[in-house]
Amino acid sequence: MSNPRLRPAAGTPGRYSYDGLDRILHEKARLGIMTCLLTRPQGLLFNELKHLCALTDGNLSRHLDVLREAGLIEIHKAFQARRPQTTVTLTPFGRQRFRDYLDELERVIRDAQTCPAADPRTQPAPTGTSWLPI
Repeated sequence: MSNPRLRPAAGTPGRYSYDGLDRILHEKARLGIMTCLLTRPQGLLFNELKHLCALTDGNLSRHLDVLREAGLIEIHKAFQARRPQTTVTLTPFGRQRFRDYLDELERVIRDAQTCPAADPRTQPAPTGTSWLPI
């Protein structure tokens, strides 16, 4: 039976549940896209974003669709010298939601850093046994 002191109180989220880790943002490619866009408030051209995130046209398009449907980005289409040009920018909502997500990631890192070292070489040897670390 589990220790009742380690279980969260009824109605409260688990200490390590990290509910702020948004599945839309937590995907590797979308994390890269959002980070690029956060650092460039004026937005990025589709090809620049594709290059920076090492994605194919189709893969980037699909991830942008997910982010746009969630209201996190805006996609602007225009023509420059008779060539189509697509610019992607964060929405104010997307900027705030991504910052909240980053705050939650920082909480994960702080929690992990405060845990006792898991390196078996730093743990005391069990007493009353003949086991020794190699």
